Amino acid sequence: MHSVSKISFVRVSVPATSANLGPGYDTLGMALSLYDEVTVEVVDSGIAVVINGEGAETLPRDERHLVVRAITAALRAAGMEVPGLKVSCTNNIPQSRGLGSSAAAAVAGVMAGNALAGFSLSDADVVQLASEFEGHPDNAAAAVLGGAVVSWTGSDTATSGVQYQAQCFAVHEDIRATAFVPQFHASTNEVRGVLPDTVSHADAAFNVARGALQVLALQHNPELLFEATRDVLHQPYRAGVLGVSFEWVRRLREAGVAAFLSGAGPTVLALHTEPLAPELLTRAEEEGLVVYSLRPDRGATASV
Repeated sequence: MHSVSKISFVRVSVPATSANLGPGYDTLGMALSLYDEVTVEVVDSGIAVVINGEGAETLPRDERHLVVRAITAALRAAGMEVPGLKVSCTNNIPQSRGLGSSAAAAVAGVMAGNALAGFSLSDADVVQLASEFEGHPDNAAAAVLGGAVVSWTGSDTATSGVQYQAQCFAVHEDIRATAFVPQFHASTNEVRGVLPDTVSHADAAFNVARGALQVLALQHNPELLFEATRDVLHQPYRAGVLGVSFEWVRRLREAGVAAFLSGAGPTVLALHTEPLAPELLTRAEEEGLVVYSLRPDRGATASV
């Protein structure tokens, strides 16, 4: 192990993300214009974590914190020792709501560790390390690369491990995103647990078509977003455990809006090129949802 580089302070900004985007289960993702901010300072010894905003009452403030674990992973991948650290997190991304809060923490840590190591890791390395914490690459890749991503999982023949890969593409400049965020958490493991072990050939073909269409819709043909966000592989099975969310998916789609469950929920994301009807936004807020007006945006940044 080498000692850590002379860099002693890093600032990282990581976007929220939405995964699946309707049909692209564990494959499609998008970065959104809502950010967690993290600063990391090298200190003489120990680990201290300061948290403001989302999760301040519940997240650990020591080496168990995901940002710290990800910093450690990145430094070790770069062949560096882990120094004493003071980590300060300003969390604006709602926690456990389907907007990539855990991926943001993993990406923030890996990017901070990479910066401390003199930026020796590539974007592909950062995606790999962050995705290892997640177990799938869609959120992490979108957070690192920005825009929208197609991600996939394969085998690393050199290590016999799992290899996470992704390619990003720019989103049409007219597309906007509105997030409808219920005030309850969703466990990703619980929501995944309702999915069947097998699906029909017809359902698989349905989603393959919409997933391919979604890539075209996001880049060039936003008028196709409504059809491109249809899904039969995961959302119908989750309706029973996320009733509030799917009531809003139904309302929005009945109004002609391309709406879907964001990741494992409970957030509902709408993609659109025209403003949403004010009465829909008002009703959501009256029913206790928090509404975020967002846009597809850049990937994470790290500065020293």
